[in-house]
Amino acid sequence: MVNIPEIFGCNVFNETVMKSRLPKNVYKNLRHTMEKGEPLDTATADVVANAMKDWAIEKGATHYTHWFQPMTGSTAEKHDSFISVGSNGTAIMEFSGKALIKGEPDASSFPSGGLRRTSSARGYTAWDPTSYCFVKGGSLYIPTVFVSYTGETLDKKTPLLRSMDALSKTAVRFLKMFGNENVTRVTSTVGAEQEYFIISKDKYDQREDLVLTGRTLFGAKPPKGQELDDQYFANLKPKIASYMAELDEELWKLGIYSKTKHNEVAPAQHEMAPIFTTSNLGTDQNELAMEVMEKIALKHGLVCLLHEKPFEGVNGSGKHNNWSMSTNDGQNLLDPGDTPMENLQFLTILCALIKGVDEYADLMRLSAASAGNDHRLGADEAPPAIISMFLGEELDAVLKAIEEDGVYKTEAKSFEIGVNALPSFPKDSTDRNRTSPFAFTGNRFEFRMVGSSDNIACPNALLNTIVAEELSQFTDILEPFAGKDNFELKVKELLKDVLKKHRRIIFNGDGYSPEWVKEAERRGLPNYPSVVDCMPHYTDEKNLRILRKFGIYNRSELTARTEIHLEKYSKTRRIEARTMIEMARKQLLPATLEYIDKLCSSIATKNQIGITAKTEKQIAAKLTDLADKFYESIYRLENQVASACKISNVQQQAEYFHDYVLSEMNIMREIADEIEINMPLSCWPIPTYSEIIYNV
Repeated sequence: MVNIPEIFGCNVFNETVMKSRLPKNVYKNLRHTMEKGEPLDTATADVVANAMKDWAIEKGATHYTHWFQPMTGSTAEKHDSFISVGSNGTAIMEFSGKALIKGEPDASSFPSGGLRRTSSARGYTAWDPTSYCFVKGGSLYIPTVFVSYTGETLDKKTPLLRSMDALSKTAVRFLKMFGNENVTRVTSTVGAEQEYFIISKDKYDQREDLVLTGRTLFGAKPPKGQELDDQYFANLKPKIASYMAELDEELWKLGIYSKTKHNEVAPAQHEMAPIFTTSNLGTDQNELAMEVMEKIALKHGLVCLLHEKPFEGVNGSGKHNNWSMSTNDGQNLLDPGDTPMENLQFLTILCALIKGVDEYADLMRLSAASAGNDHRLGADEAPPAIISMFLGEELDAVLKAIEEDGVYKTEAKSFEIGVNALPSFPKDSTDRNRTSPFAFTGNRFEFRMVGSSDNIACPNALLNTIVAEELSQFTDILEPFAGKDNFELKVKELLKDVLKKHRRIIFNGDGYSPEWVKEAERRGLPNYPSVVDCMPHYTDEKNLRILRKFGIYNRSELTARTEIHLEKYSKTRRIEARTMIEMARKQLLPATLEYIDKLCSSIATKNQIGITAKTEKQIAAKLTDLADKFYESIYRLENQVASACKISNVQQQAEYFHDYVLSEMNIMREIADEIEINMPLSCWPIPTYSEIIYNV
């Protein structure tokens, strides 16, 4: 029996540990640093570092590591032991404040988008004291940011922290207009629901495509997919239940509030949902959760797949990013509230979001862009690539009443949308819309576009920045009227103007319908189906303006990120294409030809004894035709990859991989999948979908 309160956070240097291990003045200074972002003095840092070392050693740690999130898409760590040379050659355990605060990993081998030359190796990691340190695998993990010798950001964490500061400053100023004088900090919060697949390791090891790319590049649809909806919320299989139980326990030890676990829609697909926390801590915890998911699975003879689309023809996996804002005095700023002034504040923030999502839909879209997510977005399993907002019927009716100076009515009562009061309305008053990219769900927005393997730092950094920009604009307009009799009137005028210009982004219907694509085009909403379509908009002047305004990125950093994303897209497609070619040449085509030979031998034998081999002839003829087409496709794909690799411009190369290489990959797959359907199971050299997704 697991005692959750006893084990929760036992491997985390959290508030409880800090209070018990640190002198009162040191703890006070550290809390001040965590809340205000001011640097620790050397003496305080030394005391904190020594306390961390002693605590970590008691937990079995021998090393420490600065744990950071480079632009590779995964985390990075370099481990140093606490060992130092004592007198007479003895070993002592030391850890200084300097080592805690700053590290110096080699920066030359991480993606930099041209910010750093390979010969320019120096980079720095710096402790993020707002995210707790923890012990794992015999090391003390110290969450850090990662910057170059010349000061440019080389990671995903730094822009998020910058955006949180920007949002806090603008939101505090905004809230003072509504009488919130005690608020000194506003924090963006997030709860990232994590979808994933679990399959048997023995089947995984037999699929080179899964091992090298994370997804199946070949595979015919099984006789049964997800059409019966019998996997969703179904009883957990014993092996899965055992895996999930250990996963929960390990996550709880690391202070991660793993709350919900269940089977998802697709066969072999599951979900873990945490309780929300601050965006930077939520980002660290989600990266850590994905790592733990993969490691725990291996202990159970399983493999955890985090790719957005590991299996063609069944639902892919996303990461629903539940975003909100909270104040240091406990307010959730996306809670509609119960009083007129709370309503007014909420509706003003809501309209700022409406305006921001409409004006910066391209930033929202590209924040969830990846080669893996391209396979998922727009299918009947995930939001479309067109950004829109779902508010629900009741909230939408409130906004319409504001626009029209009308009356908002409920069954119980009606309100005049005028100067003195705005309506109070119940939370969760409408159904959810799983087809919406950005849906209001009662006291938060759920950004459903994010891919299952994505780092959530980027979407949250850009969302924070967008909201900071809009709240800043609103405050500039309304601040002269704060505390005056006409304040509510001026707010209403602003909201009416915003809704008139930006209502087009609100869509409460079915985002999967073909009609929505046409309607979105009529409204003038952008539609960027792939990475190569949306990523160039990162450096649009309007986007560069707000990102520079709040100090999130400078032009060089933004240009570098665009290049890194496009290069990663091309590299991903190149690896996939080469994997397909190798599997086709060494496994699938030889197996097909071998079976054709068997059929021909059978035909010859039957002919010798005067028996007509009609069936064998038909199958042999069909497979021979498919084998010829398959070989031709292999040849074409090789040439397409070679041609793509000769292109030096990163945008043009990514476009070529998308338009030509990926298209040929799809052709090759169709041929191979048809061959698989006509081959006996005993002759097919790789596990089929039925064997993989129903064999756990």
